[in-house]
Amino acid sequence: MADMVVRIMGEGQVRLADSHLAELNKLDDELLAETESGDEAAFRRTLGALLDTVRELGAPLPDDALEPSDLILPSPDATLEEVRALLRDDGLIPG
Repeated sequence: MADMVVRIMGEGQVRLADSHLAELNKLDDELLAETESGDEAAFRRTLGALLDTVRELGAPLPDDALEPSDLILPSPDATLEEVRALLRDDGLIPG
């Protein structure tokens, strides 16, 4: 089973199995829709759920680890505008 390194801005990195990608993509799709609609309350809730899921399913890397990140997610306190700037056509998570 392959894995990837995910960075949460301002927090650090976690190693996460690729098998969790479908679950993360579902939350990412919701976040993309909420960002486009400007629904701040739903955006906050979904961003928190996405980051919590990464933290729960991933294994934290040591702070001194210098592994390249396969995926970079915004910090929990990122604004809707900051996340909008990070989004690609398919959201924060490719696929």
